[in-house]
Amino acid sequence: MNRLEKGEVSRRERQILDILYRLGEATAQDVQRELPDPPSYSAVRALLATLENKEMVKHTKEGRRYLYRPAINEKKAKRTALKNLLGTFFKGKPENLVAALLDPADQQLSEEEIEEIRKLIK
Repeated sequence: MNRLEKGEVSRRERQILDILYRLGEATAQDVQRELPDPPSYSAVRALLATLENKEMVKHTKEGRRYLYRPAINEKKAKRTALKNLLGTFFKGKPENLVAALLDPADQQLSEEEIEEIRKLIK
């Protein structure tokens, strides 16, 4: 079980993983540029090193720069994150998540989005 499956990833680390999934690969400077309210360059490098130690990111050296990329398949990472979300907030039951999405009191979904969910269920 990797650290993502155990939920041992900070908010910043998740943001960095999201950036790497979106870009495919990036330098620390690229990641820093994409982060909201970015920390210092050295802090980004430290976060990337932490993710590498957790075996969630790997790098290659291209000249003098390091290119970072996710070490975990994005689909697997999404499933793991969803499992953590279900376990934390919805008692591990997908139907509780769907019910929360469709609750009229909380509903922020358009009719088109609701219809799309219905199609996916079928």
